[in-house]
Amino acid sequence: MKNLLSSLLDLFYPHTCDGCGTDLTRTEKVLCIRCLRRLPLTGYQHLPGNPVEKIFWGRVNIRHAMSAYYYRKSSLLQQLIYQFKYDRREDIATHLGQQMGNILLQSGWLYEINSIIPVPIHPTKLQQRGYNQAMLLANGVAAITGKPVMEEILFRNNYSPSQTNKGRLLRWQNVSNVFSIRQTDQLKDQHVLLIDDVLTTGATLEACSSLLLGAGAAVSIYTLAFAHH
Repeated sequence: MKNLLSSLLDLFYPHTCDGCGTDLTRTEKVLCIRCLRRLPLTGYQHLPGNPVEKIFWGRVNIRHAMSAYYYRKSSLLQQLIYQFKYDRREDIATHLGQQMGNILLQSGWLYEINSIIPVPIHPTKLQQRGYNQAMLLANGVAAITGKPVMEEILFRNNYSPSQTNKGRLLRWQNVSNVFSIRQTDQLKDQHVLLIDDVLTTGATLEACSSLLLGAGAAVSIYTLAFAHH
């Protein structure tokens, strides 16, 4: 009976790969195995002093930093990010967050992390989008690693326009006063993992990290993608 019901659901609500359009198996979600392997892994979980960590050297005193994948224009990953940011595909963000969690399990420093904090978005954008994509990624990571997500620690107190196509200095000027922090007593002596979707110049993550460090936390950074040049 259960198999019959499952078959009927597949008939009326077919599950196809968001990468190539082929039918997904019962064990696959969002992407087939072939398309999942198409996503360009960085391998930075195995590389201390990797290019993502180097972005923050001399800027903010973080413990570790990495990205799961490389971000490339016109790539499958760019299409997936667009879908979960602008097409209300929450399932894609959650699934990619779980992939991030699986990759993080391979690192040598996951045991140091006490909790996960997503980079916040402004309430206006949250209302428009319906969710914070960094929160969905964080929830995906948490589901795999078992680390708790701390909500409402960081928040945006100003609405900032898209940072796309802006240089590092202009990005920093835009975000340096955008974020605020609350409930700082929870952060003392905690090692938090700051989660975001795409790392470009690092200005947003630097601003958030500075606040968390000022509240007594140690900070590591993890993003879904790294837009390297």
